[in-house]
Amino acid sequence: MLEFNSPIPVVTPKGNGYAIYVTNSGTFENDIWTIVLEDGGNILHFRSDQIRIYKNATFDINENKNI
Repeated sequence: MLEFNSPIPVVTPKGNGYAIYVTNSGTFENDIWTIVLEDGGNILHFRSDQIRIYKNATFDINENKNI
């Protein structure tokens, strides 16, 4: 398990939120991310293929690029 010092803003199928930690699911599986949703504060789990890092100028990630 990797807990982040600062939550990472992400986009999920359920809305925008913040990743607070990720758990390794093994070599051939997606990792499981724990996300706190902005709307309502629900804590949900998503696979790596279900989330995207929100736009972040520091890492040159913006809305117009595929990540």
